[in-house]
Amino acid sequence: MLYDDSRDSGSNRQGSVSEYHQRRKAVTKMDKQKRIKYMLALGSVTVLTAGTIIASGAGGTADDPVVTKGYIEQVVIPQVENYVNAKVADSAAGNGSAAVSTSFSVVNMSKGQKILAAAGTEIILRMGSATIIATEKGGLADTTSGVDLSNGSAMPSNHLLIVPVADGRGIEANSEVIVMIKGGYTLQ
Repeated sequence: MLYDDSRDSGSNRQGSVSEYHQRRKAVTKMDKQKRIKYMLALGSVTVLTAGTIIASGAGGTADDPVVTKGYIEQVVIPQVENYVNAKVADSAAGNGSAAVSTSFSVVNMSKGQKILAAAGTEIILRMGSATIIATEKGGLADTTSGVDLSNGSAMPSNHLLIVPVADGRGIEANSEVIVMIKGGYTLQ
């Protein structure tokens, strides 16, 4: 019950206020105890639920199995290697050597040798002179100058050239040549 000073005289006022505070402390203490019990119950339920989820999902399922390191090493990697080797062999079916590089490689060419590049191959002439091999569909994209280099044009030194389509585009060495190349190509 709240303090109502309209019924009390001045002498009783102090006693009613202290009773009020005592009752309030008792209610607050009960509220704390209820909150602690509630939090403990909620924590227990959370721990039990998490444990059940972890225990049931540990081994994977038939629809979503766990892939082991052994499976990757013994099955997946050999399949990928066979696929890459087959693609390289297909591109080397001509009278040259084929290669694929994911970073720039230095390639030395003799006069008259050709590089026929795969789509997306990047070429930079570092030494010597070379001529562009293009098709009627277009040439090599010179990303340094922002132009398309047509068939028979001189390959500029230190320019990044990109082969957009694998339809016989590439370069032919006019002298001893050193190029940096990234991507698939056949040296003939």
